[in-house]
Amino acid sequence: MPLRDFGLLFLVCFVWGVNLVMTRWVVSDFHVPPLFFAAVRFLGVAAFLIPFLRPVPKNLFTLFIISMLIGCLNFGLLFVGLANADVSAAAVTGQLGVPMSTIMSMVFLGEKIRWRRGLGIALAFAGVVVIAFDPNSFSLSYGLFLVFLAAVLGSAGGIVMKRMAPMGALNLQAWVGLFSFAPLFAISLILETGQFSAYAGGGWPVWLASLFAILGVSVFAHSAFYTLVKRHEVSMLSPLTLMTPLWGVLFGVTLLGEPFTWKLVIGGAVSLAGVFLIAARRNTVMPEAALGKKMASGDS
Repeated sequence: MPLRDFGLLFLVCFVWGVNLVMTRWVVSDFHVPPLFFAAVRFLGVAAFLIPFLRPVPKNLFTLFIISMLIGCLNFGLLFVGLANADVSAAAVTGQLGVPMSTIMSMVFLGEKIRWRRGLGIALAFAGVVVIAFDPNSFSLSYGLFLVFLAAVLGSAGGIVMKRMAPMGALNLQAWVGLFSFAPLFAISLILETGQFSAYAGGGWPVWLASLFAILGVSVFAHSAFYTLVKRHEVSMLSPLTLMTPLWGVLFGVTLLGEPFTWKLVIGGAVSLAGVFLIAARRNTVMPEAALGKKMASGDS
């Protein structure tokens, strides 16, 4: 990979990692309701990308289902999860989108996996269980469970996307934003309170975080990554995207003061090793499975 392209991928993963921390910061420290914050993000994406709504895709109903999976439900659950879990643990747990995409491509698309990717899947899940399991109460973290569920739905969206004709990155982002913001606002009005006062009261840090998520992540990072996917083999790119959870862990510990525990170190190492095994092996039916939900929507 040329140094220019590696530098671009490095910057994309950096942006994704920073965004995880900023989202956690907004929904935890500023107490902005997470579903409302997700709705604001998608409203901003739809507004900024209005020119990219054309060409209008042929199968809008399928695109609506995809938008619910990789947009509304995926980000809604992810943001609620981040409000109830450390960024460092959530960054690793979110990588379960990779083994879930591989499993779904096997179940629904007839992909066959050999022992190495099977071992990778087992390691990926085992590592996250180590991180999420609380031996004192014999229970799993509620927040990390929601992050995992978000990864599952994002992976399902990737499977459904196989039925759609290829779309441009910004064209896809525009429609996902358009379809996602209204349901999220509706769910927020039902389940959350004090949304508008919390968002307005957060001032410029919250507004800056929103702008970063809209322009930095949805417009720049996703589009740049899609460009890299068209230039390089997925099997080359996907192991390198593991820089994203590493940034998430680093910033979660250093900027948010999250604990750097043995569970995080051991579980993260085991899980990311499993993801690396999966990502480094080519998926013949659905090559983008090695990227989890990134092909559909990028990281949070």
